[in-house]
Amino acid sequence: EKIACARCHSADGSASRAGPDLFAIGDKFGRREIIDSILSPSATIAVGYSTTTIETKSGEEFSGVIKQATNGWTELLGADAKPVRIATTNIARSSTSDTSLMPDGLQNGLTLQQFADLIEYLVSLKQPASATMVEHGMPGEIQPLAKPVELRPFIEEALKFEHPVWIGPVPGESNVFLIAEHETGRIWRLEKGNSDTKTLFAELGRYQRGTRGLLGMALHPKFRENRRYFVVRHIVEDGKFSSVIFEREAAADLKSDSGQPGKVILKIDEITNVHYGGGLQFGPDGFFYIGMGDSGPQEDPNGNGQNTRLLLGKMLRIDVDRRDGDPLYSVPHDNPFIGRPDFRPEIWAYGLREPWRFSFDPLNGDLWVGDVGQDRYEEVDIVRRGENFGWNVFEGFERFSTRYRREGETFVPPVFAYARKFGPCVTGGYVYRANPRSTFHGVYIFGDYESKRLFGLTQENRRFKMILQLAIAPQRIVSFGRDARGELYLVGYEGMIYQVVFDGATFE
Repeated sequence: EKIACARCHSADGSASRAGPDLFAIGDKFGRREIIDSILSPSATIAVGYSTTTIETKSGEEFSGVIKQATNGWTELLGADAKPVRIATTNIARSSTSDTSLMPDGLQNGLTLQQFADLIEYLVSLKQPASATMVEHGMPGEIQPLAKPVELRPFIEEALKFEHPVWIGPVPGESNVFLIAEHETGRIWRLEKGNSDTKTLFAELGRYQRGTRGLLGMALHPKFRENRRYFVVRHIVEDGKFSSVIFEREAAADLKSDSGQPGKVILKIDEITNVHYGGGLQFGPDGFFYIGMGDSGPQEDPNGNGQNTRLLLGKMLRIDVDRRDGDPLYSVPHDNPFIGRPDFRPEIWAYGLREPWRFSFDPLNGDLWVGDVGQDRYEEVDIVRRGENFGWNVFEGFERFSTRYRREGETFVPPVFAYARKFGPCVTGGYVYRANPRSTFHGVYIFGDYESKRLFGLTQENRRFKMILQLAIAPQRIVSFGRDARGELYLVGYEGMIYQVVFDGATFE
């Protein structure tokens, strides 16, 4: 009561306050992380809980977390738990900062024993077992391998990167990779050899305050011939957020960017600065796939995931080799919603929250997606054309809200969902196909950013068969890569790249 946590935090899963809901926080974070979040509240702000400040044309100023937003108004919820709705026409300026609403020094009002009791209470908040999860065959525990797979450092410590988020091989060159950095906007060229070399491939500009910077990239399948590659950046213009996909061109020797201005392929306007997508992949069909999040606010109160007139919360499929009028792309003729006035034609599938990394199985073309959950479940999906994956009507296998549920709608359940005790932020990976004799052949390899757990998953006809914990990564797992041979790499957000080595381990 002395520090009035309940004014800003609910603990029942309702997320009804300005701060993050504390439901299952004891699963999500360890004791040390909970202590640090109280002592330094602005050091690591939960996604979706940045402070937004709005100045009105009449000179009033309001600060809080965006709880709802439309074209006509924005609703802020401040530390006093009182919502304030401001008409768009009355907004003079809007800015989002990296300062938490939670003030510094809260612990000063507590004795040492009271602070220890608070930490123990928060650690005790665990997610209860779910009958729905059991009904769908989800295990209560995920067993570790008898011998973990090896995460072998792929670079020397001296060559580590600054918050890398993507790695991919350069086609036609042996042991040459590109690595993209999140906040610096730099793309590096890494050449493996007797002595590894790291040279600057492109410098696309640092991230703007309040945005999420460079999120991902993809090389055109004919990169060696046409030199085309694509990046997605999170930007802010006039106080409005968007994810923008740019096409760029490499220099003639393919060792750096050409320096020519990038072309905007697609700009997706957002509600807030969260759930901004970031995955780009060319499919085995040659078309360009884009994973886009619902853009928030938390819980998707506007129903963007189910709104088929928006590109938010969707998997998109476009053709960047053919133009169709003004856009620098066309829509493939076999996209599922061509000719439907209630659907954007670019949509391949919908009902996603934040598809953070997706990939295609090179053997059968399955499209695997790691979709980040709200407060209870992370999920792994195999996405097919025209399907609805449920957000925000469902989170994992469980009902989340009925507000945007439509009669007659079919919701496709995930292949696998896991609770907070195993991690709060899924990172999609790849199906391993490099060695047909390996027990890991056909296993989907993915991880969790926050818990650092590396998982292996098998399925049949999109129904879960088995999951095992393969290892604990030394750093937070932000992305994976796959080279031309099919070997897999893990990107640690703190700067290291690791090769996933399966030799000596057995998937059983």
